Amino acid sequence: MPKHRSRRDQNLRLHIAYLAARLIAEDGVADYATAKQKAARQAGLSDAALLPDNSEIEAALREYQGLYQSEDQPAHVRRLREVAVKVMREFGEFRPALVGSVLAGTAGPHSDVNLQLYTDDPKALTLFLLNRRYRFEEGSRSLRRGGRLDSVPQISLAVDDVTVTMTVLDRGDERFAARARSDDEAPVRARLEQVEAMLAASPAP
Repeated sequence: MPKHRSRRDQNLRLHIAYLAARLIAEDGVADYATAKQKAARQAGLSDAALLPDNSEIEAALREYQGLYQSEDQPAHVRRLREVAVKVMREFGEFRPALVGSVLAGTAGPHSDVNLQLYTDDPKALTLFLLNRRYRFEEGSRSLRRGGRLDSVPQISLAVDDVTVTMTVLDRGDERFAARARSDDEAPVRARLEQVEAMLAASPAP
């Protein structure tokens, strides 16, 4: 009996993961946490212990995209990486790093290009944007760093009809950036030369 329940629970986790993957791929749900909560409500799940973790959702998302979006999704990811490279070159003095779904290769039609910028002078960044006549929106986001939850500046702008979202961090935050858990895993952030190498390794069709 316990074995049967364990199998049922695992099947339910997979079901939630695939529902969440579809919400991300088709409906533009922006983050895994929101997607899994919506998927759980759709499935009528009330036991939070059975929610899939982010790695399970990412695996389901990659499988979903491979099955249903294999013709368009790789080209879309490439275009977003090209936009990322363009912006990273322009903002080089702020030590940009690419993060998120564009780096991971799971970006969909609703995905932003997500960059981290590092500067100890946020006003210099604002002046940089104004001098280059960028139209941008300023906001903030919550970010866990150093064991605490902080509010950090965030800037959004449109480049070649793509939304680029830039999280502004202190120079000291660079050394606290998350790393892949093993050599087999993809990096969780990439500098300009790494993104250029990704593009070079997968030539345009």
